[in-house]
Amino acid sequence: MSALQFADDHVRVAPGEAYIVVVEDQVPNFVLMARLLAFMGVQRCEWKTSGWHLLQYLREHPRVDLILMDICLPYEDGYEIMRQLRASPHLKDARICAMTGDASLDEMRRAQRAGFDGFLVKPFDPDRFPSQIRRLLSGEGVWEWQ
Repeated sequence: MSALQFADDHVRVAPGEAYIVVVEDQVPNFVLMARLLAFMGVQRCEWKTSGWHLLQYLREHPRVDLILMDICLPYEDGYEIMRQLRASPHLKDARICAMTGDASLDEMRRAQRAGFDGFLVKPFDPDRFPSQIRRLLSGEGVWEWQ
């Protein structure tokens, strides 16, 4: 793997080496993200439509470099799934970015308090999305609500 270890224990992962899971229940949103990620060179992108599906997947596939998680999911919202992920010893440090169409400063602050590593607003800006993903894969937080 071509990951670089940083002094703050964050691992930088190149897009072509990254394992990314998108948790999104709307097909058009996933299709846009998958195309943008493929354009960046991401070859390992999984799609899950609910938090339950994500948790099931991660039991069998423990390696994940970035989870892009919709906040408004069927059955359980992204905050509940986030609590479960952070309670898991092997996922407590996973990079997890909240995604929502309900963009507000209050919602972004709620995501920060919940332990997310970033906050992206849907619909995505295709010009900014690649940079946002690279920053997340580098261990940076991405907090943009406008």
